Parts: sequence; structure tokens; C-alpha cells
Amino acid sequence: MLENKNSNFSNHESFIRKQKLIQMKREGFIFPNNFYKNTNSKEIHKKYDNNNINHLKDLQVKVSLAGRMLQRRIMGKASFFTLQDMYGKIQVYVSENTIPPQHYNENFKTWDIGDILGVTGILFKTKTEELSVYCTEIQILNKSLKPFPDKFHGLSNIEMRYRKRYLDLISNHQSYKIFQNRSKIIMYIREYMHENDFLEVETPMLQNIPGGAKARPFATYHNEMNTKMYLRIAPELYLKQLIVGGFERIFEINRNFRNEGVSSRHNPEFTMMEMYMAYSNYKNMMIFTENIIRYITRSLFNQTKIKFSKYTFDFSKPFEKLTMNDAILKFHSNIKLTDLKNKNTMQEIAKSMNIQIEDNWTTGKIKNEIFEKTVEKTLIQPTFITEYPIEVSPLSRRNDLDKNITDRFELFIAGYEIGNGFSELNDVEDQKMRFLQQIQNEKIEDHEKTFYDKDYIEALKYGLPPTSGLGIGIDRLVMILTNQISIRDVILFPTLRSSKA
Repeated sequence: MLENKNSNFSNHESFIRKQKLIQMKREGFIFPNNFYKNTNSKEIHKKYDNNNINHLKDLQVKVSLAGRMLQRRIMGKASFFTLQDMYGKIQVYVSENTIPPQHYNENFKTWDIGDILGVTGILFKTKTEELSVYCTEIQILNKSLKPFPDKFHGLSNIEMRYRKRYLDLISNHQSYKIFQNRSKIIMYIREYMHENDFLEVETPMLQNIPGGAKARPFATYHNEMNTKMYLRIAPELYLKQLIVGGFERIFEINRNFRNEGVSSRHNPEFTMMEMYMAYSNYKNMMIFTENIIRYITRSLFNQTKIKFSKYTFDFSKPFEKLTMNDAILKFHSNIKLTDLKNKNTMQEIAKSMNIQIEDNWTTGKIKNEIFEKTVEKTLIQPTFITEYPIEVSPLSRRNDLDKNITDRFELFIAGYEIGNGFSELNDVEDQKMRFLQQIQNEKIEDHEKTFYDKDYIEALKYGLPPTSGLGIGIDRLVMILTNQISIRDVILFPTLRSSKA
């Protein structure tokens, strides 16, 4: 019943506002586009917050700024309201003594919360020492036809925050701060990469063959070329072709698309930073990963210690390093090292944990499944997991001492996989064999098709230098650094089911 009352109120309020706009147009309102700001709320507070009342009065600082009207208090012949712009808020004082009385009474007093206004005036401080604008000119720049959420409580409906992000940003300053920090994080990543002589490149989003990762792609169709195409699941194979071509340090920050689940940890469209460095290995890349995260946190917070949920992370300390075997044995005290090498034993262990496996799975694949299902979420402090089985690492270089594992690592923080890196496989015959083996396994398992990328194999024939690569999930990194437990809170427009409304 309360929802219906709120809906009826909103509809009635919208009707009244629309009628006001109709009347404004009759009186000549033409959506003005000739108001110019000379400052903003942040700049004003930064420069003049510490000035006392008399000093500010002597300065006679004239300002012009614009934004939305919020929290208005009409007190007869005078009013106070809050003007909110991109940078924050400032109080404005307006009365029929500072602007023409007719304009104050017949126009200003009829405007609504949420209307976009242009204000010109002189800075002053009230008796309570609040920095304000003594308005001498004011005009409406656009009319808000819909009532806004309660400014004191913000937009509390979580799904509405995602569907109408613009209202969330207006109502919840914390949301605005999250996305401001997201932008800064990406800026600091670029800054660090450029300082280390990496070149930013762009590779195709629309691909004939979706390669570089194991995931279900989004398919589309190119009419002119009369062919099926795919949104990329990863840029890896294109980026490594550029290393073949002579680039030695490259990176790309862009979208990947995977036609899979939606959850607090996953969004089908997500942002990755993927980089490649010739003449380096996975050990070098682990050091690089630690350094770039330290650089971002120092740049963002002027320190390396942050809080996430109930945890505290100090990125100045060396990250822990565990092999996959060690991580499993550390968490499962009843499992022995010899068990991890025996397929029958691993099958029994998986079944005892209610982990679904298939009969044709190898020991390494079962071990990886047990790790993902039971151990990953327990890796709270920054931890590198190394020595991934070769069966789940088709693009990684084989380890010199143990041909069943690869020179690969994944970084986990707070139970989230944040990064994936490895020494790149540059043996063309080995790569070709692994692609074909992957395709054969999927025919047996009746799973999604893996594509054989003959163009990438052709490129490898010209020689890929010893190279290491790294992919960092930007969305998850932003979650950690902004203390958000859902990926939807760090993506401006997350993927949602179609609204029935």
C-alpha cells in the first residue's frame, strides 16, 4: 500500500512539474545554453573556507556556478538552498532584496528540488560560519520533471541504484566517490605503465575466433561479410602477435565479454588490463604485479594499508607465495601430497566434497577443481598461487623440472582472483598440440567448442621471444580498493535482467 501511495505521489508531482514547464515555455523559456561558470563548489571551499566573515566581506569575491537545487528552505522574502555540482555542494542565499522581487516570488519560489540552476553572486559567511553565495543573479537552465529521492536517506533501493545510476550519483555521494576513485585507479595504472616504458595498444573487440581464455562467447553476425563473429573473451592472442611483431612492452585496458553467470563477483562485460613484457618470466611478473598494486594504493591513499570488509591489507609487505599443492595441503589437513598425484584418490576426495567431476578428467584438472571450489575463497591476504596444472593452462610455458605443471601464477586478495600471469608458451608445436588436445577433450565432454586459432599458430612460427604476461581484473581490484563487496557497486551500468516496468 505504501508503495502505491509513493507511486501516486510521484505521478502527481511529475504532472505538476510538467505543467510548470509548459507554462515556462509559454512565457518564453527556451532551455538556455549561454550561462558560463567561472568556478565550482570544490574550488570555492578550498580557497575560502578558512577566511573569516570580515575578511571575506572585504574581498568581495564574485562567483558564477551551476548545479542542481537541493534542500531548499523558503522563509518568506528570503531563502537558502543547497547547490550541488560535480564536485560537491555550497549554500546559496537568495531574497527579493538581492534579485528582482517579481523574479523571486513568481519564478524562483515555484522552481523545484532537482532543477538545474545558474547562480551568480558574492561569497560570504553566515553567522554560523557557513561559506555561502549571496545571490545577485539566478536563472533556471533546465526543469526536473521527476521528484528526487529523499536527500537525507539517499536511494535505498539497491536495484534502483543500478538501473537509475544517475539518481544514485545525485543522491549518494559515496557512490560518486567510488566511481571517481575507479577513474583514478585506471589513471594510475596507465601512469605506472607509461613510466615503465609500456606502449598502450588496442586490439579487436569483434573477432572471428574468440581465443585467449576458456569461456563461452557472445555471438553475433556480420551482414556484409556474411559471417558469424564474436565479442572477445580476451585480447591475449592479438597482443602476443604484437610481441612477435617487435613490440617488447605493451598493455591494453579494455572490455572483455563472457556469456556466463551474473553475481556479486561476475559481470558478463568487465574491464581488464592485460600486458606483455618480452625477455621476462613469470617470476619477474609477480614482482611487477606487487609493485603496480603498491603504486596504485600509494597514489590513491598516500599509504599502502587499506581496509576491505573486516580485513586490513598492507601492500607494502611481500605477498605470500604458495604452490597449488601447498595451498590445498594447508587448507585440507587430511590430504597428503601423494594423494594429489593419484587420480583415483583425487576422484574420491572430490566426491567426498560434493564436487562434480567427469570420469575422463585428469589428475591435474581434478586438483584444480578442488582448489577453486574449496581453497580460493580462504586466500584472504594477498597471495600468489603458482604451479598450475598444464591441463588448465593451455597458453602457459611448461615448467623445466615438472612437465605436468606450468610457470603460471594467480593473485588472490580477500578470496577474489585479481590477476593471472605466466611465462608465455612460445613452442609452436607444443601450443598446437595443446589447442588440439583441448578441442578433443571438449568433444568427449560435449562442452562448448574451443576454436583452433590458426592465425595465432602461424604467428608463433615466426618466433615469440621469451615473454611473460599479466591480466588484472580492474573491476575486482576497484572493489578491494574502494571496500565494496559487490561488483555491481563499481560498474556504472552493470548487467541486469530487463525491467518489466
